[in-house]
Amino acid sequence: MPGRAPGPLARTGAALAALGLALGCTPESDDPQRKDAALVRGPSKPSAQSEFWVDPNSPAAQQVAQWRAEGRDSDAEVLRRIADQPIAAWPAGDDPGPTIKAATRGAAKDNRTAVLVAYNIPHRDCGQHSRGGAHSAEFYRQWIGAFADNIEDSKALVILEPDAVPHVVDGCTPAEYHEERYQLMSEAIDRLKKQPNVKVYVDAGHSAWIQDRGKLAQSLWKAGIDRADGFALNVSNFQTDAATKAYGKDLSKILNGKPFVMDTGRNGNGPMPGGDEAWCNPPGRALGNRPGTKTGDPLVDAYLWIKRPGESDGECRGGPPAGKWWPEYALGLARNTKS
Repeated sequence: MPGRAPGPLARTGAALAALGLALGCTPESDDPQRKDAALVRGPSKPSAQSEFWVDPNSPAAQQVAQWRAEGRDSDAEVLRRIADQPIAAWPAGDDPGPTIKAATRGAAKDNRTAVLVAYNIPHRDCGQHSRGGAHSAEFYRQWIGAFADNIEDSKALVILEPDAVPHVVDGCTPAEYHEERYQLMSEAIDRLKKQPNVKVYVDAGHSAWIQDRGKLAQSLWKAGIDRADGFALNVSNFQTDAATKAYGKDLSKILNGKPFVMDTGRNGNGPMPGGDEAWCNPPGRALGNRPGTKTGDPLVDAYLWIKRPGESDGECRGGPPAGKWWPEYALGLARNTKS
């Protein structure tokens, strides 16, 4: 993903490694592993606290099946800490329909809510690890229309455009694209909210990134946050729950009490100290709070695993391209988790 890093780090490196989630906020990849039906295991059982759908054919679930077939039962059992949890779907490519249909139909069958990420804004990620996005404003309008159409009347929670607003605020996205971006995001909120059972949360970065909350809030207003259900924090990053909640509550005060959701998929040990690439496949990290709406805080609507634990942040520290499944890293996250 784009600039998920602390402000000072957001400009380091030739590519403006806006630290932030430059990590692999990358859309779901066309991994042949996912298409190998021989590796599909039985349906996962979500944790009791979760209202969200568990994909029985996720990369983690398929890895569990493969390792069991290879006799790696101990590793497979550890990896179930990821495979048995609901994780967001990131529709990729020009047609978001197949991914969305698979998630929403599976969720409807289990009487659960699908978690989806819309990540296709033009000029995405400032040309960094997750660069790309729609090639024009008009194509983005068509894409987000197809995204919404395929949800139909299913229950879905949508995270809208990770890093898009913070990258405007930190200057990573060139000024000539700012107004178009605000317009497209505002239109996207309106289009998604036409679906009867959809909640939309606009991404707002993380607690170590944009420190001027007022400036960030102004940009969120321009992007249509008033018509969204709230905002999202810590997507693809590692900031602690305490830091994220404090930041979110400060921002909520400026946004007329808007609630927020938090990505807790990899923040169990907090961020890695120092370094220009502390965001990119950092070692020693762990899974955080499991997904669910029982947060104990009226302003926190849900803990979610938005960035898919085990998918790479980029080609750093020996990792594959951003968004690709990396079983060794996934196993490390699961092993480092205390519960």
